[in-house]
Amino acid sequence: MSKIIFEKITVQLVCLSNPDKKLASERYFSTDFRCLGANAGDIKQVISDFHRTNDKLSPDDVLMTVEYILANSQFNEQKLVAFGLLNKLVKRHYDDTLLLRFEYWLEHYADNWSLVDDLCIKTIYQFLLARPHLITSTAHWVHSEVSWCRRASNVVWVKFIDRKIAKETFRLDQRLVFNHCDILIDDSDKFVQKSIGWLLKVTSVHHFDAVVKYIERNITVISNSTMSYAMEKMPLLTKQRLRSLKKSFKE
Repeated sequence: MSKIIFEKITVQLVCLSNPDKKLASERYFSTDFRCLGANAGDIKQVISDFHRTNDKLSPDDVLMTVEYILANSQFNEQKLVAFGLLNKLVKRHYDDTLLLRFEYWLEHYADNWSLVDDLCIKTIYQFLLARPHLITSTAHWVHSEVSWCRRASNVVWVKFIDRKIAKETFRLDQRLVFNHCDILIDDSDKFVQKSIGWLLKVTSVHHFDAVVKYIERNITVISNSTMSYAMEKMPLLTKQRLRSLKKSFKE
């Protein structure tokens, strides 16, 4: 059954693809990026059609199909569809151990930033909204040997710095944020570096002074790209002062 569904999804993606959309996608990635040429709207349509035509499948059947697609995918869109098939299911179905599968997918199936971010910001986000006790249990991803999982260790938290969940507000301990940054601040992977900046940027909205002090404290080691991302939401004068500070240590 999973094989048949996978083949149908692939045919639909091919039909929705075209050279212009393929070119538009490829410009954001390196030369080893493989895509068919379907865009976000196409992927959303494929996911919607899957649920409409397979409404008798149990959540476990869908998960089994997702695993099959991921294990057999050759193109980026196939994996994005696989992740998306779970988005409407993860809040009410599956147990806490699904988080272990997410980690496995990040280490074995993710091979670019779009897959990491899509899985973290959509699927895992929905999963954790219903299980806030698991949010900090992703912290060990920061030590993964796979750079995409290390990126995910930051991205998976960006929506939980200060998040209303039901009638309560979840606030991620800023010490955990800065600990992640300390561990990864000299990481050689540029996409990990950008994820540090992303995490610091969203943290700065709620802990502005703490983030500024963190940048000041690490001004000699923080990369330019990380710092640029981190300062995006800061006032112009603060950006100018921090850039001048960094420049002074280079001279």
